[in-house]
Amino acid sequence: MSFIPTTPEEEAIYEWQTWVGDFGEPGQRKLKSSSVLISRCGGVGGAVALYLAAAGIGRLVLAHAGNLKPSDLNRQILMTHDWLGKPRVESARRRLLALNPRVQIDAIPENITESNAQSLIGQVDLVADCAPVFAERFLMNREAVRQKKPLVECAMFDLEAQLTTIIPGLTPCLACLYPFEPPAWKRQFPVFGAVSGTIGALAAMEAIKVLTSLGTPLTNRLLLANLRDMTFRTINISANPSCPVCRTS
Repeated sequence: MSFIPTTPEEEAIYEWQTWVGDFGEPGQRKLKSSSVLISRCGGVGGAVALYLAAAGIGRLVLAHAGNLKPSDLNRQILMTHDWLGKPRVESARRRLLALNPRVQIDAIPENITESNAQSLIGQVDLVADCAPVFAERFLMNREAVRQKKPLVECAMFDLEAQLTTIIPGLTPCLACLYPFEPPAWKRQFPVFGAVSGTIGALAAMEAIKVLTSLGTPLTNRLLLANLRDMTFRTINISANPSCPVCRTS
């Protein structure tokens, strides 16, 4: 990673976060030099993108197909009512640039597939997995492990959410935790935007930590959050020695 110097304008914008002792200006330069792929910029992914852009990430690659629907608006904070019927990824792009025009944003109007996963993941330093379908999650996990790219795995359902950070070769991968798609999983599920936003903000912080060596990432641990009773706990997780994805990584 080659560090890109910050400008006086950026130093003023990010001043308060550079006061964080083990982050400082070196951390800000690392962040500016970093790139992140976000798979889907909906309820969870939109919050990840928003907080990474606000923090001064150098480049975001947003992969999300489809046009905005009315049912997206209760949680997808990068969307606006006047954008109904138009590509979601373009709404995300314009909203992020309105917040921070210094961020390079590549808006890809596609979901992650077999044909684009290798190329998209190969362009970035870290992947944030916010996809609502397991097939896409499994594909990103497999390719991130193959390319040895860190992956922040975040998900929610109803009033519950979970988060972990996968470092290939050092932590369990997604296939260790979920060898198969849960049989009860549905593409459409109950969701409050506040739950999506909560886990998205935490995932953005995990990405910042991994990219800048700040604090202790959520590796080999799974954060479980239940916003119904506001309980948060972490459990230890371990790799499956028989995992077909990461056992040879």
